[in-house]
Amino acid sequence: MANFALKVIRLGFSALQAVSPRLAGRAAFLMFCRTPSPRPKGTKAKAAHAAGAARLAGAERFVLRLAGGAKAHAYRLNGGAIGRRKRYLVTHGWGSSAEYMADLVSMLSATDAEVIALDFPGHGRAGERFLHMGLAVETIAAAGERFGAFDAAIGHSFGGAALMVSMAGLLPGVAPATGERLVLIGAPSEMAWLFTDFGRMVGLRAAAQAALENEVYRVAGRRLEDFDVGGAASGIGRPVLVIHAEDDKEVSPAHARRYGAAGERVRLFWANGFGHRRIIGAAPVLAAIEAFLEGDRNKEDIPAESIKKDAEIIPFFELPARRAAL
Repeated sequence: MANFALKVIRLGFSALQAVSPRLAGRAAFLMFCRTPSPRPKGTKAKAAHAAGAARLAGAERFVLRLAGGAKAHAYRLNGGAIGRRKRYLVTHGWGSSAEYMADLVSMLSATDAEVIALDFPGHGRAGERFLHMGLAVETIAAAGERFGAFDAAIGHSFGGAALMVSMAGLLPGVAPATGERLVLIGAPSEMAWLFTDFGRMVGLRAAAQAALENEVYRVAGRRLEDFDVGGAASGIGRPVLVIHAEDDKEVSPAHARRYGAAGERVRLFWANGFGHRRIIGAAPVLAAIEAFLEGDRNKEDIPAESIKKDAEIIPFFELPARRAAL
């Protein structure tokens, strides 16, 4: 956020919270949930988006309608075939879209599985500019209702956290996601730090910060601290592969370690050198995911040691670090 714009925002919140901390908290929540423009910025981002769009050009497209009028979008590959085949769900991070997940989607579809790749509300082809965790979890539930049970789910960043929240059944009244296996790529294990950082950035004082965090309960029916899913990875009762890079500058590797400490059904795979964004299309990462989803290989087939790669970390899309971590 440009320095001048941030100064104006901070002045606005300073005045508003002096009058009503509750209104300031609500306004901050609306700003927090505003998503970036879906149009890629910069030469590299445009090239990555165009390449992803070309890979998804032959996919079926669906609109998923959510409660309250929100909409999500889904791509389906290998759909409608006769006979039983595996079905995988793919979710993207904040400010991203299915196009940026195209390398992963292509790898999964090449296994002859049916693949569903989502655009959350406020992202990709879904339209609008608003998203919070509750809407993301509702989107996952809507995909299950529309396409049927999933054999596995793979999520990056915010999309991985949403899958964990869904599978843990944390959102009241929303059906948990299905899946025998779960893959989390660069995913946060809790959300409180994001709200703290955001409140500090816009200059919220204690009362307005509390009001901001209370908005989570108002829209989702759970307190902000309830969305700490670091230990839930063992409680969901299925194998979980956690993939992270120690050079991830947007979601601290401490989140991966928290997941990894959750229990023996959680496997931690370090993909060092790929940062937060390149990791989703890195060849060693795709190979590890494919082996994990097959489920019939020895543990040695997915190496536990870090992947060392001396390469420039090239972002697929340009976002402020705080929001990309959501």
